[in-house]
Amino acid sequence: MKVDIRSEIGIIEGVILHTPGPEVENMTPKNAERALYSDILNLSVARKEYAQLADLLNTVARTYQVRDLLESVLALPSVKRPLVLQVCEAEGCLDLCDDLLALPDQELARQLIEGVVLPRDNLTRFLSKERFSLPPLHNFFFIRDAAMAMLDEILIGRMAKPVRSRESIIMEAIFNHSALFSVDTVNPIALKHPDPLATIEGGDVLVARDDILVIGNGSRTSSQGIDFIIERLKSQNDRKRHVLVQELPHDPESFIHLDMVFTFLDRTHCMVFAPLMLRTSRYQTIHILIENGKVTSIREKERLIDALRALGVDLIPVCCGGRRDLWVQEREQWHSGANFFALAPGKVVGYARNVHTLEEMNQNGFAIVPADDIISGRRRLADLGRCAITLDGSELPRGGGGARCMTLPIRRRDVDW
Repeated sequence: MKVDIRSEIGIIEGVILHTPGPEVENMTPKNAERALYSDILNLSVARKEYAQLADLLNTVARTYQVRDLLESVLALPSVKRPLVLQVCEAEGCLDLCDDLLALPDQELARQLIEGVVLPRDNLTRFLSKERFSLPPLHNFFFIRDAAMAMLDEILIGRMAKPVRSRESIIMEAIFNHSALFSVDTVNPIALKHPDPLATIEGGDVLVARDDILVIGNGSRTSSQGIDFIIERLKSQNDRKRHVLVQELPHDPESFIHLDMVFTFLDRTHCMVFAPLMLRTSRYQTIHILIENGKVTSIREKERLIDALRALGVDLIPVCCGGRRDLWVQEREQWHSGANFFALAPGKVVGYARNVHTLEEMNQNGFAIVPADDIISGRRRLADLGRCAITLDGSELPRGGGGARCMTLPIRRRDVDW
């Protein structure tokens, strides 16, 4: 499959997923915060909810599972050893290399994701309070962050938290070596002199149109990371490019990425968390224009939707949590009420629990359709107009993300703007 993403809403044709496994439960209340969680999930419920998302996507697109992809590249001797060495060097556990390399590919893939249990074979390890020599990838089912498709390239994420750095290493190996994909990768740390402050995560990068990127600048994506993307766009030197940067608060933690407060729903609608995106605030919106390989303009704009409108993307904002009650807005935004993933223009997926958000969508012409109606075949997506397809969500939202966070689209059809 040739990677090609030129919008957030084009008909989805290919998407990568990672079904949560034991790595999600391999934590305690004491280390949950270090694992970037505010609570511990019930894995059996979370997997059931995730299966609904995967089953829905299987009805409309070709899906790939990260673990299968990882196993396939580990079967290549030219990949296995360098990948294991890179992981062990990055995480300061070179003593694990020989044992990991001796594992069958399937078991090695499992341990790289679920963690390597610390052997109690000497006094130091016996006394250690740690459970793992190589910690589990607790956040990997939020697959969006470690890699992101921009046009016909994959940008490898430079994660803000070291506990997630292995996710990027794995995704880069998959895209560089899997026979299933045709794509070039771009990695901020591959520069001769990489900026140590440059961080980029996929939840902050939205492809509005083939000439417009919208990027969040907050706790996970730094200005230096955005500058890396700007330099990449300058080097292409093929057409005019627009980068719209939206500053984000660093707290609460639900504002972790731009897609937690703003997502595209259709050619004509977007989902917003109104207190941040529609009201006057100290968080800037900045328009950067790139022409002929140079930045020719950097200007502040009043609001993101105004900046998009000026570029011909005229969107009606739909308010997460409705328009009336700030408390309701904050509650539903906390549970990823603004985090929608588009299957096609005007056909999006989100959590059923955010009832006020769905009521607001319904008032804007979106029919509310349970995901099981599509999965079972009772209703066909092709027969539906504008709609919000709802996922069961009691455990998954407590992990801190929604449908967009849990999907890595790699191919969409072009949108007729």
